[in-house]
This record gives sequence, C-alpha cells and structure tokens, in this order.
Amino acid sequence: MLADNYRQVLNNIQDACQAVGRDPKEVTLVAVSKTKPVEMLQQVYDAGARVFGENKVQEIMDKYDHLPGDIRWQMIGHLQRNKVKYIVDKVDMIHSVDSYRLAQTIETEAAKKNVTVSVLLEVNVAEEESKFGLKMDEVLPLVQQISELPHVQVKGLMTIAPFVSNPEDNREIFRKLKKLSVDIEAKNINNTTMSVLSMGMTGDYMVAVQEGATMVRVGTGIFGERDYSADK
Repeated sequence: MLADNYRQVLNNIQDACQAVGRDPKEVTLVAVSKTKPVEMLQQVYDAGARVFGENKVQEIMDKYDHLPGDIRWQMIGHLQRNKVKYIVDKVDMIHSVDSYRLAQTIETEAAKKNVTVSVLLEVNVAEEESKFGLKMDEVLPLVQQISELPHVQVKGLMTIAPFVSNPEDNREIFRKLKKLSVDIEAKNINNTTMSVLSMGMTGDYMVAVQEGATMVRVGTGIFGERDYSADK
C-alpha cells in the first residue's frame, strides 16, 4: 500500500509538470517520515524513495543507522542550535534556517567536522504568527550574511504554506516565493544558489509544482495520517 501511495504521488507530480511544460526530473519528492517507524520507511525505500524528511533531530538519529546509507536525509523541522552538532554530517540539507545565529552554529559545527552544509532559508510568506520563518524582506539581507560563511551554502528557499481546503488558495504564496528566489538569483551572490525551491505538501504539492517547486514534502499522502502519540 505504501509503495502504491508513493508511486501515485510521483504520477501526480508528473501530471502537474506536464500541465505547465516542466520536466518531472526537476522535482524531488521528499517522503516526510516523521513519527513513522523504520519498517514503514523501508517499504517506501524499496519502492524507490531515497529522500526522506524528518522534523526532529532525535528521529534522524534514531533511524539513521537502521536504514540504507544512500538515503538523503532532510531536516525540515525547526532546528534548535544545541542540536545542530548531531546532524551536520548526517543530513543532505537543512530546510529550516531562519536566523543568522542558527547559521553561525551550523558553520561552527560543520567546520569541526570538515563538511559543507547545504541549507534553505525558511520564509513565512503568509506571515502566520504560529509559524517560524523570515518575512520576505528579511531574506536577502540574511542570504548576504550567510554567504560569508565558508561551511554553509544557501541552496534556495523553503516555505510552509497555510493549511487550506482548496490548494488553489496557496498558489499566490508559491508564486511569491518563486519570484523572490529569481530576484535573489539575479544578484549573483557568492556561495549562494537558488536552485532549490522547497514548497508544497500533501494538500497542495501539485499547485506548488506548477508554480516552480523543485522539492515537495509529502507525508500523509505517502504514509497516511501522522501518529501524534509518537511526538516527543
């Protein structure tokens, strides 16, 4: 069943790309596996998934050694600075950088392990009070600051759009983030690319793909409803 769910999401991404003339290879599906047991992740891995997203450092630590080594782990949740040291050499990308202090901590810990960490800046496009992330006008100044850090590389932007019943309601959110990434790309800032646009989740990822997402984060659409009792 999980394999079928995974393939269905891939088919939907393909359809969304076809609708706007995009190559589906431009879009990476992140299987959001928070609260899900290793056995379920293995099923989705066996169906072809290689990119998994987790919200909590502890879950990455718990699962890392129990699953194949070619998984590209994504840290997509809010990251506390005191937890950075545990994952800088384990994750493929951190999606949720929203302050220079956090970027500095990533720099310090990455330097200790002699790695370069790819990050996305989290943008709260809708300015929802309940969510983390930068305001739109805060993004460029932070990009310019982080570009000076040798062990941190900004690869693009991420947003968590509002929860809506009609995915079309988030189209403008995705459009704004895409425009911001294009504007920043045009400035040719050192040590910075805008190659990744992480936006769209189970309810609205097809709209996000149509508006330029290069990464979509799908949990419920693959694994089913989240098990909140597993939250720590």
